[in-house]
Amino acid sequence: MAENQNKNQNQENLSEILQIRRDKLTALQEAGQDPFLVTTSDRDIMSNDIIERFEELENKDVCVAGRIMSKRGKGKVMFMDLHDRGGKIQIFAKFDDLGEEVYKGLKKWDIGDIMEVKGFVFKTQMGEISIHATAVKLLSKSLLPLPEKYHGLKDTDLRYRQRYVDLIVNPEVKNTFIKRSAIIKSIREYLDNNGYIEVETPILNTIPGGASARPFTTHHNTLNLDMYMRIATELYLKRLIVGGMERVYEIGRNFRNEGMDVRHNPEFTCIEFYEAYTDLYGMMDRTEQLINKACVAVNGTEEIEYQGDKISLKLPFKRVTMIDAVKEYTGIDFNEFYCDTEKAKEVAKELHLEVKSTDTWGNILNSAFEEYVEDKLIQPTFVCDYPVEVSPLTKRKQDKPELVERFELFCKIGELANAYTELNDPIDQKKRFEHQLMLREAGDDEANMMDDDFVTSLEYGMPPTGGVGIGIDRLVMLLTDSASIRDVILFPTMKPIEK
Repeated sequence: MAENQNKNQNQENLSEILQIRRDKLTALQEAGQDPFLVTTSDRDIMSNDIIERFEELENKDVCVAGRIMSKRGKGKVMFMDLHDRGGKIQIFAKFDDLGEEVYKGLKKWDIGDIMEVKGFVFKTQMGEISIHATAVKLLSKSLLPLPEKYHGLKDTDLRYRQRYVDLIVNPEVKNTFIKRSAIIKSIREYLDNNGYIEVETPILNTIPGGASARPFTTHHNTLNLDMYMRIATELYLKRLIVGGMERVYEIGRNFRNEGMDVRHNPEFTCIEFYEAYTDLYGMMDRTEQLINKACVAVNGTEEIEYQGDKISLKLPFKRVTMIDAVKEYTGIDFNEFYCDTEKAKEVAKELHLEVKSTDTWGNILNSAFEEYVEDKLIQPTFVCDYPVEVSPLTKRKQDKPELVERFELFCKIGELANAYTELNDPIDQKKRFEHQLMLREAGDDEANMMDDDFVTSLEYGMPPTGGVGIGIDRLVMLLTDSASIRDVILFPTMKPIEK
């Protein structure tokens, strides 16, 4: 009963605040001062520039613009904190400088309003760099109060739904996305400087290929054709290698109709890059260099902390085979019963692994790795030599054709990168697609479909090629110490609130 009364009281208080703000807007409009008719600002500097260049700018005139985040003072003197993209700056306003009418109007402005301030730079007696206002202008009126009495938005669900409010009241959130932009810029610079060409490939596909995942489906009305949102860019990028572009990359959204958790969002950003005349070892070098440079670009160091663990991104990263990794953490050496599926199934029972009727030695090796090894890899580690059963697009190892030339990069964040020496044998590729079709018919809706056109492209000849896919969102999580993928996607997928 008391809880309902408090809730009703809060709603009444909010309604009163909303009405007061609208009344203030009406008064401004009736006085010919409608802030929504203002179209531009004379801003010529950001708050962080003023602070960094104080000695140069002291007593110089500047013009700033941003959101009022606090007001204090009384009588004929007022202090305000103004936030812009660069940070915050204190505003000092006096009745004597602004005049009675302007100063009285300023006192009525609310937390959240957006204003322009002209004045000169100085330092207060308390030592805080500030702007002494000589003119102010209201640029936009905030009709809704900021949450929790302006002390910050804490409800994570609401933060993700209303990211615009999250960015206003939590400056560290804005910093995360500024870092995200810097990470992507660093990746582009590295690849561009190494002769790669950035390209764009279709998001709507007639066949979902390049990964084992459940796709989103849609329908093209004019063509009367069912289509799929892409789950990966791989097969189109390798067509470009066939076409002679030799080094290509794409940064873009992929879409997978799968579960959601702290590391998975239905749409996510990935970079894939492919290079002719190299293999997975060349791509290991590229991958660790790219990640190292991105880390230094945003953190200024090769050693960071992620969720309480110190992570070293110094080169080179550790390299280990999947068989050796499983042996290290389970004591079982899959080399001792190499390709013996019956023995592998016995081992699976000992390890309490789920086994499907279609599983072979390779599937069970991969399951053992996922169950007993993956989450133990805290420092960045390249895991190599995957079984062919879980790598339908990868070239086989010459000495052990049941394994393939593939690596995945793991660290505490989970899987960061996936790479192959690309399969360029069209006959073998077609057989593997056919095996995937068999799995699909057996009920595996994540298995690949047959892509006849891709096989045709390989029949024209693809040079030896290495390729890598890196999850941008997870990389940003790692380099910004963010616990959830939703913390690094501006507008993550959310279930609508039921009305």
